[in-house]
Amino acid sequence: MKRRSLIKAFTLSASIAAMGLSWSIQAAETIKVGILHSLSGTMAISETSLKDMALMTIEQINAKGGVNGKMLEAVVVDPASNWPLFAEKSRQLLTQDKVAVVFGCWTSVSRKSVLPVFEELNGLLFYPVQYEGEEMSPNVFYTGAAPNQQAIPAVEYVMSEDGGSAKRFFLLGTDYVYPRTTNKILRAFLHSKGVADKDIEEVYTPFGHADYQTIVANIKKFSAGGKTAVISTVNGDSNVPFYKELANQGLKATDVPVVAFSVGEEELRGIDTKPLVGHLAAWNYFESVDNPVNQKFVADWKAYAKAKNLPGADKAVTNDPMEATYVGINMWAQAVEKAKSTDVDKVREALAGQTFAAPSGYTLAMDKTNHHLHKPVMIGEIQDDGQFSVVWETEQPLPAQPWSPFIPGNDKRPDYAVKGN
Repeated sequence: MKRRSLIKAFTLSASIAAMGLSWSIQAAETIKVGILHSLSGTMAISETSLKDMALMTIEQINAKGGVNGKMLEAVVVDPASNWPLFAEKSRQLLTQDKVAVVFGCWTSVSRKSVLPVFEELNGLLFYPVQYEGEEMSPNVFYTGAAPNQQAIPAVEYVMSEDGGSAKRFFLLGTDYVYPRTTNKILRAFLHSKGVADKDIEEVYTPFGHADYQTIVANIKKFSAGGKTAVISTVNGDSNVPFYKELANQGLKATDVPVVAFSVGEEELRGIDTKPLVGHLAAWNYFESVDNPVNQKFVADWKAYAKAKNLPGADKAVTNDPMEATYVGINMWAQAVEKAKSTDVDKVREALAGQTFAAPSGYTLAMDKTNHHLHKPVMIGEIQDDGQFSVVWETEQPLPAQPWSPFIPGNDKRPDYAVKGN
């Protein structure tokens, strides 16, 4: 009886061990990738869709056989719009979850929070949102716009006759590094164009700010001094009350156009856009661009949103950071295939010069030295259906200038400032 029990116990132990071995083999057959986006808090309005786009892209890659014969396995974390928590979650992804790459962050303060972690651990981050520049890292690939691929062309447009011939500029932003650094660059640019400080107003509000009544009244008062444009670097859910207050006070685009750098189709979903027709946004992609690649991209996204029963799936939209997420994941997958490895140093080298036919209608290239994409620039007008009509765009993608020439001393920086390539 004892012997039979021992045999049973041994057999059970062997089975459990075999199952464990099977699980570890199965785990080894996947490539873990991290998704680091705020799914709660003030930035959830913008970042949740990037998480979902990343999951859709990973699903598409897996449906084609994965990468180097292995399936991608997403590890999703929620840093909850808490900047120190971004650093904690990135360390968890790299050290505990052992991800090969991380796709994530929106605000520059979240990116600045995680940067030391990625550099310390030699991790790889793909950052999909326009930003202020003044940074390059061997551990970050920037698939959003640098200032010369968004902010500078946008201000040049509103200064032009087609854009309204603005002479005065109200710089309105959320109070953190991206708006403040971008506006430092824009103020220097405006000075170079002969605009005096008395014709530039600079105002900041905290994350989650909801009362824009006084600010919009001040914009109207400031605009009495001459043709005025508002340059908005307001981020997150504060955009909803800001745009609603514009409508409440009847501030129309024909009077004072607002050109936004962080408002796209996703942020406009919850707003009545009829009073906002004609206000502007500057990006490198809009859902409305008409080409076969984008038609498929939009159709795939709408079908995915419906199949996964995502909130608001019946009104699902694409936007610029979603496209940048999609491009970044596909470029990383191409580089892993080329390197035949997920080793960060090998993938970094393989990413230099990678190209991808993007939904924007352009073939985008990863710069061989500075880890930024060459991107087109588009100015879009808000339409009454919440979409944008492209009113101006560059003829071809522009190489990024991470170090703005309008910041003193940057002209002495080499464009190539990334070690390890």
